[in-house]
Parts: sequence; C-alpha cells; structure tokens
Amino acid sequence: MRYSRIFGNNTLRHNPSSSKSISYSLLLRGGYVRSLGSGLFALMPLGMRVVDKMKNIIREEMDALDGQEMDLPLVVPQNLWRKTGRDQIIGKELIRFVDRHGHDLVLSSSHLEPITQLARLSINSYRDFPRFLYQFKTKFRDEERVRCGLFRAKEFTMKDAYSFHRSYTDLNNFFPKVFRAYRNIFERCGVEVITAKSAVGSLSGDRAYEFLMECDWGDNYIVKCPSCGYQANLDVAKGYKDIHSGIPRRSEEISTPGCDTKEKLMDYLGVEDFEIAVTTLFKTLSGRVLVVCRGDYDISHEKLSRLLEEPVIGPASEEEVRAEGLVPGFLFPSNEITGFKLVVDDAVAESDNLIVGSDKKDIHLKNASFGRDFESSIVGDIVRIRAASECIQCRTPLEEVRAIEVGNIFKLGDFYPKSIGLSFTEENGEVSYPHMGSYGIGLGRLVTAIVEANHDDKGIIWPHGLAPFNFFLMGIGKSFRVKNVVEKLAEEIGSDVLFDDRHESVGVKFKDFDLLGIPYRIVVSTKGLQDGNVEFYERKTGKSWRVPVEMAVKTCRALSKESI
Repeated sequence: MRYSRIFGNNTLRHNPSSSKSISYSLLLRGGYVRSLGSGLFALMPLGMRVVDKMKNIIREEMDALDGQEMDLPLVVPQNLWRKTGRDQIIGKELIRFVDRHGHDLVLSSSHLEPITQLARLSINSYRDFPRFLYQFKTKFRDEERVRCGLFRAKEFTMKDAYSFHRSYTDLNNFFPKVFRAYRNIFERCGVEVITAKSAVGSLSGDRAYEFLMECDWGDNYIVKCPSCGYQANLDVAKGYKDIHSGIPRRSEEISTPGCDTKEKLMDYLGVEDFEIAVTTLFKTLSGRVLVVCRGDYDISHEKLSRLLEEPVIGPASEEEVRAEGLVPGFLFPSNEITGFKLVVDDAVAESDNLIVGSDKKDIHLKNASFGRDFESSIVGDIVRIRAASECIQCRTPLEEVRAIEVGNIFKLGDFYPKSIGLSFTEENGEVSYPHMGSYGIGLGRLVTAIVEANHDDKGIIWPHGLAPFNFFLMGIGKSFRVKNVVEKLAEEIGSDVLFDDRHESVGVKFKDFDLLGIPYRIVVSTKGLQDGNVEFYERKTGKSWRVPVEMAVKTCRALSKESI
C-alpha cells in the first residue's frame, strides 16, 4: 500500500487533545482515528487494519471454544428490555424511540435480551446444549461524560459472547475456559492484565470478573492485598471496617438549621463523618427502600442489590422523597412512616451514639444506637470499603490501584431465561430454565490499552501481529536505481508493507515511522545500494542490520512468520 493513497495520512506533530490519555493522543496524531463530535469517532483505514487483526485473534480464541459468530440488530424492541426490567434500571444512557408505525424501540447498549429471545426461538430440548455465540457489534450508550477517546465513547464496538447451559454446574465448568481464552487474547495483544471480582451491575446475575490494566488515569478502582493476593473492584471488595462503639448515651433531639447534607452537619456540629449515620431513600425494581450507612462510607449499589436480591435503580430525587411524605436531608432510619424496607450497614449496627435524621426539618437525633432507637432485620455489608482497610482474608492493609477495564465475564444464572421465557424440556419431561454466561471485550478499550502499554516518547510500538503493516518501506536518494529497487520490493513484499512514496523529507518519514509504530523499517538508499544492501530497522529494539537486496523479501517473510 502506498502511503500517499492512505486516507487520513496527515500525521500531526503536536497533541491535538487535552486528554490525559497518551494512547488517544497517539492514535489521533498517527491518523488511526478521527473525532466527529463528543464521544463519536471514525476508525480510519490504518485503525481498521489494527482492529481487523484484533478481531482475528479474538475469533481464533472464541472458535476454539466451539463459538459461533453471528450478528444481531442494533435496534431491538423495547418490550424485551421491559421483560427484564432493565428499561427502568438504565436511565438516559439507553436511547429509546418510536418508529413511524408506533413501535417502541431502543438502540442497544447490550444484547442480552435479544440473544435470549433468539435462544427462546431455537432451544427446546436438553439436547440443544451447550451453545456459545458471539458477535462483533457496534453499540450506543449516551454517556453523560465521555473521556479519553475510544476508551469511553458513545458509539463503540464490542465483542460480546453468550453461553447457554443445561445446568449451573455446566456453566461453572465452562466459565474457566472463557477465562483462559481471555487471558490468551490479552497476552497476544501485548496487554498485561489483572483480574478482579467485580460488580454485576445492571446485568443482574451471580458473579463477575473484570480484566483490567493498571493505568494512572483509569476510572476503575481496585484494591489489592500485597500479602495474600486478594483483588477486587471497590464495588464488591470486602475489608475490615473501623467500629466506633461505646456505652450508649441518652439520645436527644438537637437543632441543626439548614444542615441537610453530611458536610453541613459536620461543619455545624464540629463532628467527624464516622459519627453520622446517613439515611437515603433508594429506588428498586419493586419499589422503595431506606438505606443507612455511616458517613465515612459510600453505598455500593452492587452490594445493596445482592443483599436485597433485586436490582437497585439508584437514589430517589428530592421531589420523590417529598412525595413519600419525608423530609430530604433529615431522614430517620425507620420504616414506620412509609412501610419501606430498612437496610442497615453492619458498621452502623455495631456503632453507638450516632447522629441521625429525625424526619423533622432542621432537627437531628444525637446519640442514636441501633437496636434501641432504630432496628431492622436486614443488616449487612452494603458499602464501598476505603483504601488502606484491612484485608478480609489476612488483615494486611489493602492497596488501591487505578485501572482501565478491557474485558469482563459474568455468570448470569437463569435470570434472563426466566424473564424472557426461555425454557427447555429435560430428559425426564420436566421443564427447566437454562443458565447463561455473558462475556465482553470492548474493542476501543482494548486498542487504548494496547497503545498505553506499548509506546515510547516517539510514538506507538505495535505488538507483532497487530500493526496495520509489518513493514515500512522508503527510499533515500533520487536515483533511478533507488526508485526501481523500492518499487520492486513494494510489489514483491505485497500487502503487508506500507510504501512511503510521499514527497516528504527523510526526517519527516523517519518521525512518521516512529509515530505509526510499524515493527520494521526498510530503507533503500544510494549509499546502501553501492554495497548491494538495504537496511532493516526494528522499531521496538532499535536494532538495525543490512541485508542483501536479493534477500530482502525472504527476510520479510521470515520476520512475518515470527510475528504470527
């Protein structure tokens, strides 16, 4: 391929983005991607070649597990999302619209519902299991805040896969196979990942793991134990909490004018956050629930969902709180007024003499203790632990790490089959529901991670097998001999060479080679041809060597085999 013919070959010398992500800057500068708007990106021809090679790696690993590739529509009936309740759980991120015939539709940000519907139309008997299906599909999510280019975009491409199993045991047996396949994919892509237990979130299900790469601008926070190796996402991580107990003192109402937030209350009373118990009204699929945690912790939606055994939508707005006859900012941890479930974090249950709301404006209750002033039968760990908390397994202080997520795997159980109506007949004639697994890799996120892990101050260093071209060919000198040798080599090496035929200086071409990250540079020069040689240069190591002209093509073929 001639570089002059590459669409979008105008490389940029300076960072066009204010993003903290070096990968986004390099992809923009190298002409791999272009931005069309906030969170909307075009993959340019060079970028497409990289992504196609990534897809081939993923295909090989998925096909090795007897995976079958398919393609689901981007637009699906909203009724499928209503059946699982996710149309309520997911807010404005999900684009809903009505077509000219009045049909309610959505732009898919996930394909769990439609794949389960297709399985319902195709699976009838125990003989139909297992099934493992995957696709590469563009999805859309109206992100409130896009960041770092392809890392969090509104329109993005996923490799999403789904497995259907006759029993939970079969799902458990298949799960580690996908885990290993994902490990293989990331290793082949030159990305060193860590795995951590993670939240299931809006997907609903039993267990999940994330594959992450440590990154100082990452939006995922992982806690790691340097002693026993425990790792988990902050949403699900467990650790020992500081307990502030003592002899319960007499509770009393105190005036707290205008103190409708934890921060205002701390400032007004001169107290610490751990002395306050915050009560929040949450929305769930089945209604409302009051949730109490200490002021030095934040609620984990994932842990709360697991304790309630139903998806949590999120905190109620001030208007919704008032509509229930409650006073925003002054909620008392009791369900006597509303009849709602009351969920109490175990740190609150074990602490004494807390400051809580009173259900009266500008008044709080001082020295409140669980079991005397308020009580509940639903008590558990529902908060995100803090960094430096002690490990739940060995009591070593935990370390917090920032990371970016590049993949995830979920054990979903039978939630989606039951919701959609997917059942099958067992060998004994009984009707059962299959168990599902869901497995995702964001291609844009993976490209981002690859570049973050493989670059230097000059540009990208693509791992072997992922670069848009394996060879960058250029000539130095204006002699006919140089031109003829370069043209002949370009033709004989074939489709895996980028021939820089632009009318640019040698310095510009060298800099663009470094920026693009192509593994090998081949230079044909007047001086080299005097000895009958061309020069090879390896981008990653900086090693250069001379090869006789007649051996250049053979050398390229040998290097290409090494990169497979």
